[in-house]
Amino acid sequence: QVQLIEYGGGLVQAGDSVRLSCLVSGHTLPMYVMGWFRQAPGKEREFVAAKYWGGGTYYANSAKGRFTISRDSAENTVDLQMNSLKPEDSGVYYCAADRTNRNDYADSSEYAYWGRGTQVTVSS
Repeated sequence: QVQLIEYGGGLVQAGDSVRLSCLVSGHTLPMYVMGWFRQAPGKEREFVAAKYWGGGTYYANSAKGRFTISRDSAENTVDLQMNSLKPEDSGVYYCAADRTNRNDYADSSEYAYWGRGTQVTVSS
């Protein structure tokens, strides 16, 4: 059974940095694509960043220049380094993964596997 387990998050102040990590268990081969989504209260889940096995890194406009996604394919982990955090970055952050070649990395329905989410709250 494939499971995604997120680590990190918490309550920080605007301008601070947070690093989120996600570990895939129950799947020995590298996931083809791994990404992060977030969901704020009352809003839909939105794409943050994604990275394909062997290359291809993509960010939401809101994340460009501040967030960095990295992968260790051998260990099937993905991290999200978030710098210069803003209150609007607050929400539950979800790790997502899929083992097939999906075309639309920003579409949450393209991902078969999800973590339970970790809360990030940025105070002003």
